Amino acid sequence: MEERRIRIFDTTLRDGEQSPGVSLTEAEKLDIARQLARLGVDVIEAGFPVNSAAEGRAVAAIAHEVRGPVICALARTHPADVAAAAEALRGAAAARIHVFTSASPVHLRHLLRKAEDEVIEASVVAVREARRFTADVEFSGQDCGRAERPFIVRLYAAAIAAGATTINIPDTVGYAQPEEFADLIRFVRSEVPGADRVAISVHTHDDLGLAVANALAGVRAGADQVECAVNGIGERAGNCSLEEVVMALATRRDLYARTTGVHTVELARTSRLVAALTGMAVPGNKAVVGANAFAHESGIHQDGVLKERTTYEIMRPEDVGLAGTRLVLGKHSGRHALRQRLEELGYHLDEAAFRRTQERLKDMAARKQEIGDRELEAIVRSESALGEEAAFRLDHLQVLSGSQLVPTATVRIVAAPGDRCLVASADGDGPVDATYRAIQRAVGASFTLVDYSLHAAAAGGDAVGEASVRVRDAGGREAIGRGASTDVIEASAQAFVGAIARLATAAPHATAAASAGATA
Repeated sequence: MEERRIRIFDTTLRDGEQSPGVSLTEAEKLDIARQLARLGVDVIEAGFPVNSAAEGRAVAAIAHEVRGPVICALARTHPADVAAAAEALRGAAAARIHVFTSASPVHLRHLLRKAEDEVIEASVVAVREARRFTADVEFSGQDCGRAERPFIVRLYAAAIAAGATTINIPDTVGYAQPEEFADLIRFVRSEVPGADRVAISVHTHDDLGLAVANALAGVRAGADQVECAVNGIGERAGNCSLEEVVMALATRRDLYARTTGVHTVELARTSRLVAALTGMAVPGNKAVVGANAFAHESGIHQDGVLKERTTYEIMRPEDVGLAGTRLVLGKHSGRHALRQRLEELGYHLDEAAFRRTQERLKDMAARKQEIGDRELEAIVRSESALGEEAAFRLDHLQVLSGSQLVPTATVRIVAAPGDRCLVASADGDGPVDATYRAIQRAVGASFTLVDYSLHAAAAGGDAVGEASVRVRDAGGREAIGRGASTDVIEASAQAFVGAIARLATAAPHATAAASAGATA
């Protein structure tokens, strides 16, 4: 099958800006237009100049500065609209005027309140007027997905005869199904007089979640141009997503036999810019550019990707401008992904230490969803400080504290050998002090807290807290303990238990009184 090139018509600055709550300044529109040029789109629909003086100035600024893509302005079939578009585009190296009307019975009856012949006559006049300014004129009949086919033939045939060089078939309300839309494009191509001499464009909306599917169906049926927006933004549920349709064509060239001029390595950057300037965040599960698009947490998936990327990835993250595959460390993570990440961070753990780290990771991820590198390092430090044969381990902690309560802590410590449970409660000057008193009561020995520090291992309200303590026993020996948890009191308790465990492991007699501790 011979490959054909599909034009990418970007309407982020026109239809995309019509998203509820979005309002871009002239400078912001220029920033996006410059990036769209770097991206390599064929046409930038810069705006609707007659809408306001500010809109006209923004289109004019883009037309004057941005080179590479054709700069397009929208106009209704009103002489004033066409004149405003022409004026705004005067500085463009390559200009297009996009004239539109409506095509469906519901639009003609309730929106335009005109008869079919009136709509056709106004369309012809507007296209001819646009041709006086530029040879590149596009014509659209809104809501073609619900239009009657005899009128579609008459309307578009008249626009082509008047000088339109691109005819756009919009599914304005996202009503069409892919097979229906493909049939409509084939119908226009075969039945509209002159359609073989012009480019056919498709403009699809996502009201039923089918914008990309419909656009691709239109391409397979013979469309030459796809109208889309970055991140799929636009009226209501949005437009066809530029990054999704481009990567679908690139990834499945075997099926579509179509190419585009888009530099796909700029997709992620473009997505981030548009999200930042419009305030419309990209969902994590967004195809191609979402935070999770190349992220894997399931152990089975991670194992597959580590062995061969294509087991679970049909695109390379580098091809869309992302740094690479991201193996998310969470409660579903597998051994291979964790082992690789630890080694990348410089930790080569023996099997026992690795097992403890993995157990702590899963326990912590159940509360925090995703563990970052600094937090993983805190876990490793905490487990390394404790060791496999630790004399004591923190098994349970409960703390009561508040402005009207005396801080009270209850702990359960597992003591080696024999995994005996030592349980005790105590109050204190604060929750950490109460916890440390309870721990000492449980093990039946006293220690002096020489140094205590606590810091967040990463940013964010749910970041893992890392505690570090230096403890001295009755004989004057000191040991350091570390703990890591999303609960800072728990991290503090882990650190204290770790320190006294190291003292006990080094000299069992130092805490022989532990055998007299409370048991349960």
